[in-house]
Amino acid sequence: QVQLVESGGGLVQAGGSLRLSCAASGSIPSINVMGWYRQAPGNQRELVAAITSGGNTNYGDSVKGRFTISRDNAKKMVYLQMNSLKPEDTAVYYCKLRVWVRGQYDYWGQGTQVTVSS
Repeated sequence: QVQLVESGGGLVQAGGSLRLSCAASGSIPSINVMGWYRQAPGNQRELVAAITSGGNTNYGDSVKGRFTISRDNAKKMVYLQMNSLKPEDTAVYYCKLRVWVRGQYDYWGQGTQVTVSS
């Protein structure tokens, strides 16, 4: 049973920083992609950043240059360093794990709230 648990959300002023963490547990194939998505009220869930098990990264256009995704494969952790936060970054941030085991499977965490005040 794969589980993802996010932490690190909170309230921060515009221009500030936060670091989100996601801890994965369970049996996870070595080849996988972990990522962060976010969803603001009334909006669709959108990609923030993703990182492969080999370290290749991909970022949403709105966070490029401000956010950095990283991972520790040995600890089954993925991190999102968020700098220069803006009020429009306010959303629930979700951790996602994608694996391929006789098919593609996606696992999601429960989400963590990030609120950026102006």
